[in-house]
Amino acid sequence: MSTVGRQTYRHGDLRETLLSAGLEMAREGGPDAVVLREATRRAGVSPNAAYRHFADRRALLLAVSATAQGLAANSMEAAIAAIPTSGDPKVDAREGLRAVGLGYLAFARTEPGLFRTAFSVPDDLSNAESPAKAGSGGRTPFQLLAGVLDRLVEAGAMPRERRAGAELLAWSSVHGLGMLMIDGPLRGLTEDMIEDASARLVDMVARGL
Repeated sequence: MSTVGRQTYRHGDLRETLLSAGLEMAREGGPDAVVLREATRRAGVSPNAAYRHFADRRALLLAVSATAQGLAANSMEAAIAAIPTSGDPKVDAREGLRAVGLGYLAFARTEPGLFRTAFSVPDDLSNAESPAKAGSGGRTPFQLLAGVLDRLVEAGAMPRERRAGAELLAWSSVHGLGMLMIDGPLRGLTEDMIEDASARLVDMVARGL
């Protein structure tokens, strides 16, 4: 039996223990694998104990999804941090957009179960800026994308009149490639082909915006 959180639970942090178990299950099998009863089994507690923190499976799944989005944000932040500064605001703004897209795709490739759970659970944009979905830098994936798009406008790399709704276009394009790579016909691509497709797609998005 997994020992996800029995020791943590003894310190009274059952919610975090159950959430950790949920993340384990999501990593192993995506959103369908997140089951409240299994989380309690892994935590070593009775199912009734979980209801003080999660009313039902959906409540646990939403919490796991939000946490997984925070982990995706960390991948995106890491990609942004790795960009060398050129001194040209337009170049740096475009590189920021590329980094956000490549960080998102890297998360899809390295953590497919968490990626599916982060972005395949029914939700809407009204919750896209929830602190529960933020990474260690304090911003959610949606906020990171919005931030680099704002920088494009500020740097003069994108016309201000094209800014409205740009998140939806960029996100849809990059997410589509991510899903095709982990669940669709692009699963058979070689590593070099995946890296080439990822780079060319984010470049295409940057030019199209």
